[in-house]
Amino acid sequence: MLRFPLLALLALLVLAGTARAADPDALWKITHDKCVPDQEEHGNPAPCTVVDLQGGAERGYVILKDLIGDTQYLLMPTAKITGIESPELLAPGTPNYFAEAWQQRHFTEDAAKHALPRNALSLAVNSIFGRSQNQLHIHIDCIAPAVRDALEREQASIGESWAPFPVPLAGQHYRAMRVAGDTLDGADPFKLLADGIPGAREAMGKETLVVAGIVLASGKPGFVILADQADAATGDRAAGEDLQDHSCAVAQQ
Repeated sequence: MLRFPLLALLALLVLAGTARAADPDALWKITHDKCVPDQEEHGNPAPCTVVDLQGGAERGYVILKDLIGDTQYLLMPTAKITGIESPELLAPGTPNYFAEAWQQRHFTEDAAKHALPRNALSLAVNSIFGRSQNQLHIHIDCIAPAVRDALEREQASIGESWAPFPVPLAGQHYRAMRVAGDTLDGADPFKLLADGIPGAREAMGKETLVVAGIVLASGKPGFVILADQADAATGDRAAGEDLQDHSCAVAQQ
């Protein structure tokens, strides 16, 4: 008697995910047509979890629970910013959306029902070729255990400027750099990529970015920033989200 409602619910979730994938503006419509108006008119961010308009709609953002996984959340600007290729992200005065996303990682921790160390958490933005949506969205979720272990093992080889990461991650070759600090305030990964890797500024749409929390050898907090560029010849879509684990296995370790 209980099986049919469960199957019906699963079917609805699959259909909802398929509809979002079929409509590349689905996330923008949720942000612009639902979450922001609900917050402004009713003080309720639904269906989003958070709508932050303190800097106005041109500088605000929303937090939305993703359909995939129990612990994955998305940060999206309330301004129309298509993705990593958008020149607005490199303009002076643009909010540091990665810094905001890191501040909101507690939603992933709450969903995991475990206190997570900083090296269990990550942020990711996919390239044009690795995404289905045309509204910038930063994936907030747990990092894949194998990626966490590789970053810990190879930390001594990661410097303060971009260099090839010594081993493949999820089958792809990344560049990596280290940033010190408890937060990303003053260290915008979009700008570090555009300014630090030759040719990246002219081809940002082909790039993916991943930010992983780490504890530096000194014992102080920091981050590893990873970047990869799409390559049709090798089938690399530059989908940094692949370094995340939407089942959050690290919460059980």
